[in-house]
Amino acid sequence: MPVTRIFILGGARSGKSRLAQDIAARLWRRPVYLATAEILDDEMAARVRMHRRTRSRHWRCVEEPLEIARIIRRGIPGTDGILVDCLTIWLSNVLLKEGRGAFRRRRDELVVALSQARQDVIMVANEVGMGIVPEYELGRTFRDLAGWLNQAVAKEADTVVFVAAGLPLVLKGSLPE
Repeated sequence: MPVTRIFILGGARSGKSRLAQDIAARLWRRPVYLATAEILDDEMAARVRMHRRTRSRHWRCVEEPLEIARIIRRGIPGTDGILVDCLTIWLSNVLLKEGRGAFRRRRDELVVALSQARQDVIMVANEVGMGIVPEYELGRTFRDLAGWLNQAVAKEADTVVFVAAGLPLVLKGSLPE
């Protein structure tokens, strides 16, 4: 059976993670939630707790802030698919831990991994380029890199969905039944 790669993007609190989890629950008996966030403060801890409450107990969680391409390429034995939430946090991790110079290499590793994936993959990302131009250089750099990352992932994905106000708009391909 062919591997399915679904990319879901939207703004903050748009419903993109909920949609990704709903699709995964329909497709897979043994899903994996690949979390890219690190709990570095109380606010992030609260966000992680909220996300955990939205998933049923049959979800397996793997926390990985940087090496998501390796996991996607190899797959995770004993599971049916990987939900990566989120690529935007992953990009932030790359920038803060490895610097802007690592972006192109990390993006290209991810794209190759998606092309070689052995399991279905659903990826979630924020669309950050629709707001105001950030005041600071780091913010502008982040916005630009996120846009280029989203374009590269969308090109590789079979299905791309934009979510606004909880409503999905399919931009490419089709959502699984």
